[in-house]
Amino acid sequence: MFKKWRLTDRTRTLLTLELAIVLPAAALMGFSIWNLKHLQHSGGFEAAIQRELSHVLKIAEKKTLHRAIELTTPVRTAFPNPDDDHAAIKAGLERVLSEHPEFAYAFLYDKKNNLFLSRTQPRRDHDPQFCATTQETINMASTWIPLEASQYGKKVRAMADKDEDPVGFTGGWSIQDNQRNYWNIAYFVPPGVPKDRTTLGVVAFDDDYLRKNFLPAMMKDVLTSKNNVPEVEANPPVMMIHRSMDSAPWLTSGNWDGANPEAERTFQYIFPDMTLAIKYQGMTVADIGARFLRYNYIVLAALSLFMVAGIFLTYRNVSKEMNLARQKSDFVANVSHELRTPLALIRLYAETLELGRLSAKEKYQEYFRIIREESERLTALINNILDFSRIDAGRKEYEFQETNLGELVHSTLDSYRFQIQQNGFGFEENISPDIPPVNVDREAIARSLLNLVNNALKYSKDQKHIAVKLYRSNGSVKLEVQDRGIGIAANEQEKIFEKFYRCGDPLVHDVKGSGLGLSLVRHIVRAHGGDVLVESVPDKGSKFTIALPLVLTTQPGDAGSAVV
Repeated sequence: MFKKWRLTDRTRTLLTLELAIVLPAAALMGFSIWNLKHLQHSGGFEAAIQRELSHVLKIAEKKTLHRAIELTTPVRTAFPNPDDDHAAIKAGLERVLSEHPEFAYAFLYDKKNNLFLSRTQPRRDHDPQFCATTQETINMASTWIPLEASQYGKKVRAMADKDEDPVGFTGGWSIQDNQRNYWNIAYFVPPGVPKDRTTLGVVAFDDDYLRKNFLPAMMKDVLTSKNNVPEVEANPPVMMIHRSMDSAPWLTSGNWDGANPEAERTFQYIFPDMTLAIKYQGMTVADIGARFLRYNYIVLAALSLFMVAGIFLTYRNVSKEMNLARQKSDFVANVSHELRTPLALIRLYAETLELGRLSAKEKYQEYFRIIREESERLTALINNILDFSRIDAGRKEYEFQETNLGELVHSTLDSYRFQIQQNGFGFEENISPDIPPVNVDREAIARSLLNLVNNALKYSKDQKHIAVKLYRSNGSVKLEVQDRGIGIAANEQEKIFEKFYRCGDPLVHDVKGSGLGLSLVRHIVRAHGGDVLVESVPDKGSKFTIALPLVLTTQPGDAGSAVV
């Protein structure tokens, strides 16, 4: 026959805990791991970063176009009219270039007047190489601009009809002195020119200005804006510009490490045949994705550990509460037994006296003494329970007063001496005569001493001996109660001060008790600013030491009482 398995309260509580916490948490962890695995296999995280980087390049192109239009608009509005005389046109071109050093040259083309007048940057007239190179570029432009002027004019007029900025851009790469340079011009129709007339104003960006000012400023603006670039700690993004047909960098924003870019975008409006690229310095998007997954796996592992720790703590707390409930149940049973025993004896001896069945006067005295002692025992038990109740509710009050501690200890032991002797115990009392007055609660200290002596009476086997010692030591007064009883195991010497706790020794369980005595002793002593210590060896006995400070520190405003 197998014993039928039943759900206990503890098992039911733990199962509920598992269903309410463990399963949802495990499901969430499982879903998170599956999601990370899915991202890892699909490359979704890397794709998301690349989309963000492509968006950054799009923003960079827009910023470049807006900045170029900002620079060109004041030039367009101040450009000379094709119907002015040549000298006025030349002076107008010179004035425009003088006010805008970012442009290398400017010219005005008009088909009606067969006009093509140009001017190089006046600020660089002292540079013969610049003047020669620029004039050569103007001469080349004079050959193809008349062919493209009509188409360019229609384009910018159509932009104006759409309320767009009527400025167009074109450019390309050239080789001068074995060095690849980029040229770029902005074209527009000067103000006041009729729509049926083919007229074009042109300004060219200075190549040095593009490389040293315009493009670096754009890249810095984009890369330093936190709203643009997704952040990766310790790996800042870098940008690079190269010829669309060649991957070699022409201009970089920082330490480009030569690796392949993560995203590229060819300029569509302002810099033809120029490509903008971006990547993270010293790290690829794949590396970022791997680090992201590794970080999230670590976080999940840490959360799992926290969850396990939380479950363990919850389990321990639930077990502790259930043990406490069991101890409270044992407490009620033990207290009921302890109350019942003295009450039964008091009633028995009282009934005997009432019936007048005793003839010897000595017997009367004996019965009266027994009734008194059992009453005192009953009172002490009830006082312990009441003290515990007040302490548990935070309403325990102590009345401190200057006390001769030696006299208090002696009188307390003297009232209990007969019971000690009746139990067959040898007794030793050693009170030092140099104990100064101490501020204590007399009743509380007496009860602490009696609790310790009562424990010695209960938990001693053959070696029945109790020694009480009171002496000064290092600025404190120490009260020792030593026995030769069953002793306490080292792993239980701290637990014995917990409420309701009782040691695992069989003798302890055979002796009825409330499990409150030592808990009350510790609370009383600590309320006096002291502490209680225990030294014990199993089967060798125990020594409990109450250490009280000679000067009691009370809370401000207390006149001699404290609520703990």
